This record gives sequence, C-alpha cells and structure tokens, in this order.
Amino acid sequence: LIMSPAMWKWTCLVSHLLLSTTVSPLGRQQPPHPKRPFITFTGEQAEGNFNHLVVDERTGHIYLGAVNRIYKLSSDLKVLVTHETGPDDDNPKCYPPRIVQTCNEPLTPTNNINKMLLIDYKENRLIACGSLYQGICKLLRLDDLFKLGEPFHKKEHYLSGVNESGSVFGVIVSYSNMDDKLFIATAVDGKPEYFPTISSRKLTKNSEADGMFAYVFHDEFVASMIKIPSDTFTIIPDFDIYYIYGFSSGNFVYFLTLQPEMISPPGSTTKEQVYTSKLVRLCKEDTAFNSYVEVPIGCEKNGVEYRLLQAAYLSKAGAILARSLGVGPEDDILFTVFSKGQKRKMKSLDESALCIFVLKSINDRIKDRLQSCYRGEGTLDLAWLKVKDIPCSSALLTIDDNFCGLDMNAPLGVSSMVRGLPIFTEDGDRMTSVIAYVYKNHSLAFVGTKSGKLKK
Repeated sequence: LIMSPAMWKWTCLVSHLLLSTTVSPLGRQQPPHPKRPFITFTGEQAEGNFNHLVVDERTGHIYLGAVNRIYKLSSDLKVLVTHETGPDDDNPKCYPPRIVQTCNEPLTPTNNINKMLLIDYKENRLIACGSLYQGICKLLRLDDLFKLGEPFHKKEHYLSGVNESGSVFGVIVSYSNMDDKLFIATAVDGKPEYFPTISSRKLTKNSEADGMFAYVFHDEFVASMIKIPSDTFTIIPDFDIYYIYGFSSGNFVYFLTLQPEMISPPGSTTKEQVYTSKLVRLCKEDTAFNSYVEVPIGCEKNGVEYRLLQAAYLSKAGAILARSLGVGPEDDILFTVFSKGQKRKMKSLDESALCIFVLKSINDRIKDRLQSCYRGEGTLDLAWLKVKDIPCSSALLTIDDNFCGLDMNAPLGVSSMVRGLPIFTEDGDRMTSVIAYVYKNHSLAFVGTKSGKLKK
C-alpha cells in the first residue's frame, strides 16, 4: 500500500498516536475490507506511552515523541533514527534545576516525558521539550536528530514544571527577515512565580545562542508574557489553565483552553467549581501582551450542554460548507470536540459532540467586546482576575479588526459564550481527537474515539 506524505499526515495525526491505519486514495469508493492489514509501529515496552507526533509536510517523515526517546520514522513507519532523552537524575522540586545550582532535594533516576514537539522548518530543526529539569528543550537536526543545542543556563530556558504530557502547546510565528517567535502556553501546576502561563520567546538562528527562548521583550515593568496572579490560588487552590490546541491565523495567535471557574448555580447561595472552555487570542506583534482577550466557547444540541473541550483543529471552509455557513471557501473554520457538561475535567462523560466555529464570528465578538470596554462599559471580566473586579476605562479611539490593545483594559474577558454549530454527536464512545481538510470542495473531518475507533 503506497501513500503520499499528505495522506500519511492526516491519517497518522487522526489516529491520535495509535499509529495504525489503512487509507485508500481519497475519492475512490472501495468496499469495506475488515482483514486489510494495518501498518504499525511499536516502541520498546519499557518506554510507556507515545506523547506527541509531527509529520514533515515536505518529506512525509514522522517524528514521534515518547518517554525517554525521540523517533524519526519513514512514512511506512520504519525507524530511521532514534535520539535518547532520558532518564536522568532529577527532582521536580529543584528550581533552578541541579544542572544550574546544587539542589538539596534527593535526586532519583527520572523519566523524560515528551511535552512538546515542533518542526522549525526555517532552520531545519526539531524542538523537543521534555519533563526533566523544569521543562528544558533540545533542538535536534531533522535529518539525523543530531543535538544542535540544549539551552539550560537561564531561567527563561525552563518552560514548564508540569510533568504530564499534553500540558504544553507551542505555536511558531515565522518571519522572512528576522528570527522567528515561539508562542508557548503551559499549565503552571501551582508555580505562577516561576512559569508564565503564556509567553512569546525568541527562536534564534543559532541553536546554542544564549538568547534562545528568551522573552521577545522583557524589562522591569513589562514583558512578553501573562502570569496568573498568585492570589487567584486563594480562591481556587488548584487553579490552572490547560491548553488543548493552538494555531496562528492572520495577525493573531490563538490557544484553546480549559480552565476552572467558581459559579453560583441558580437558586444556590454557595459557589461550585466548574470548567469552562475558552479561546485565547493575542496579536503576533504584541510584545507587551496588551492584546490578550479570552472568550468562552461551547456547544448545545437538543438542550444538552457540551462544554468540556477535548480537541480542536483549524481548517478552511471549502465551497460547499462555506455556502451553508454564509462565509467564503477560504475562511478559517474551527472543528472542535466537546464532552458533555462542565464539572468533570479528569473523568469526562462519554457523551460528546463535534462542533464547528467560524473564526471570523469569534473575532467579531471579540471586537464588539473591545469596543464596549473602551467605551468604559463593564469590567475586565476575567475569571482568574475575579479577586479584583477591575472596571473598563474609557478612551476615544477607533478599534478595527486588527486592534492590538493599549496598556489599559487588558487582559480582557468576554462574558457571553460563543456557541458552535453541532454537526455530530456520540453518546457511548467519547470523541477525543479531530482533524479536517477540504477535498474537492467538501469539508472532511476525521475523529478519533476513546476506544480507538476512527470515524470519517
């Protein structure tokens, strides 16, 4: 079975690290064939789970982040190169890590869980960040996984203290005439004083440069970062922002998140903790992060609320879907998977929904909110700033589609939820991953489920 790199890209990502699939050329109808063999790859048993997967869109080569290993595979899942990342002596309480200064905590052999895997196409390198030493990253040459650099001398080199896979998400913003930027978002695991929840970092051409991963801007008062205020943890002790997906579009970078909130149920005098899914938006060129806005997103069908974000993917509308939505075929569409309810982050219910959002509609809602806040209406309305209900300040200015904020009225929250359009629901086998693309004017979505099924 011979497949193009593009077909492998879709199939491998959708299967959500199961790494097994069969594909026929799209558009050719073939009868079901239950005994067709799968192409599979199995790592060493001692390694545990695979964590992340990226496909080089130019070559079809697959890079797989595992526990203590990075693999480079051919498009038919043959191992080409491996790179060892662990284990090593460490203790998660050491900050800075013992590789910088002596740590009084006991050091034990510790696995390195891959937390982020990104291809830096401009410099032909792989950015592989792990759980050892508070989240330092290796820069590996794509061809042979040779280590080009492993910056660890400055506190900016420690990106995340969370040890779980799926706790970090990065988006590269590329430029033709200057160094690229890495927007990185991470859960902080109760350590807001060490780790910003979102920041923008320099991706220097030289992989060993001291400036690698330095904040794009940093002075005594302002920096390219957002930190969760420590007093937020007095209200919600286990508060964190969990990042599910990220992407760039137009002049903005976006992250889709899940975060706890305290709400008062109707008729109740006490508050309870729920989880709210939110889209976060920042301007690519905003060095002071004054453009930070977040808006709640969710889905509803037949009176059932789907509010716990599981997965997301950005695609184009395509001509047929665009007509039904009243948008252009090249407009950005977010395909999202939500599970039912708001209360169970760790044990999501099996009922789930596939929903779509028109990105322009979300941006329009954000623009409306910016305009009302700059008229002095309401408060900043941000859940993790609830300890300070900061009123919006009035300013006479024109806010267009690409407004990037001032050193006022930021960070800003949108109070009303943007609802997605439900297009498919599943009651028994929770949907956990999604990918989509346009083929012959049709929008196709592939969904992976909790039990390992693949739905087209």
